[in-house]
Amino acid sequence: MRLIDVTNSYAHLVSQQLANTNAQLVQVYSLGQTTVVFTESPHHQEVLFTNERRNIQNGEIDFTLKELAGKGIKDVKVLRSRHLAEVTIRTPESSAASV
Repeated sequence: MRLIDVTNSYAHLVSQQLANTNAQLVQVYSLGQTTVVFTESPHHQEVLFTNERRNIQNGEIDFTLKELAGKGIKDVKVLRSRHLAEVTIRTPESSAASV
């Protein structure tokens, strides 16, 4: 498996996400026929998987999570729907109380 960065092909999606959410980073990848949208914000990361022809496989989720977030499928909760999967990874909040 290989993740190919295709963010430039999704400029409208990226600009909309950056303008309308608290996202600081939006990247789009191709994983064969599966499209992966990786979003990073101050308190979490989201990985969205879509495939028009079939459901998302565990191997695709595990591979992508290891590549993008350094976690495996067993470390997260996966929300699934027909031809769609989503993972939200909470990141440690920065210390709010600074002296």
